[in-house]
Amino acid sequence: MPELTPDALRAAVARIAPSRIPALTQHLFEATTNAQQTQSLAPLRAFVHSWAVFVAIQRHPERAARLRELERIVDAGEQDPAAAITEIQAIRETAEAEAGL
Repeated sequence: MPELTPDALRAAVARIAPSRIPALTQHLFEATTNAQQTQSLAPLRAFVHSWAVFVAIQRHPERAARLRELERIVDAGEQDPAAAITEIQAIRETAEAEAGL
């Protein structure tokens, strides 16, 4: 796992999911703007949390593929999503633990 800084997270995303750099950049801009406007670090903490979890998931291709499949199941609405939602939560909790969050 990279350090939990915007630069380290950006470098990690550039390596594992370069197509997501524009989204990261936009999110960082919005978080910085909101932090300045609200005089709170909460938006920047949310940014770091979100992208640290993303990196922790995406650095394991099998885990990332499983998450995409589970999200597809939930989005399709063709079956009871309870089991898929439970597994999504477990994947995210594991990623948060790996990221030290």
